[in-house]
Amino acid sequence: MITKYIVSVICSLSVSLFFRSLSHSLSHSLSHSLYSCQLTLDPNTAQKSLSLSEGNRKVTAVNAVNNLHPDHPDRFTDWWQVLCREGLSGRCYWEVECHRGTVFIAVSYKDISRIGLVNDSRFGYNDKSWGLECSSNGYSFRHNNVKTKVSGPQSSRVGVYLDHKACILSFYRISDTMTLLHTVQTTFTKPLYPGIWVWCECLLHFISFMIIK
Repeated sequence: MITKYIVSVICSLSVSLFFRSLSHSLSHSLSHSLYSCQLTLDPNTAQKSLSLSEGNRKVTAVNAVNNLHPDHPDRFTDWWQVLCREGLSGRCYWEVECHRGTVFIAVSYKDISRIGLVNDSRFGYNDKSWGLECSSNGYSFRHNNVKTKVSGPQSSRVGVYLDHKACILSFYRISDTMTLLHTVQTTFTKPLYPGIWVWCECLLHFISFMIIK
């Protein structure tokens, strides 16, 4: 049975709620240290229609523009995607807020393809990336082009928990409470980079990030 590592929002809600949620779900004693830091989007990977702001923590899709960034070998040429600079290999939690549009919240190996409108370069459509699509139609999880419908009430904020060593990836709906949307246990062989695919002039913001030791 997969252990559910429940963590709670550390922005607008109190930190004490985080400890209560974590302690209720862990089967062993709490011996974790929490380190808050930031995820930053890598402008060298951002497709040319994506505008980055707020210290590269916010991304906006600009539908009519396709020249916001210079050419770079790390850049996604076609899909409206961007990766973070930070590769993750421990236990981490972060939150993403989407103000409008459709978004795919992903983790990916760094060596994912960047070229063309093909599955090899699209988050969730290959064996190098995993993620949750959030839209007005609801949620769905996708990996290696296998789609899993995910039920749950909609929210503009989604929390992501990664335990790289245990190969667990979880997504949570964040509002006044925290609701587990989907958990997958798989095999991770390399560090994972948080990534985002956006559509329809989406505005998306990384809210918080934490390393759990």
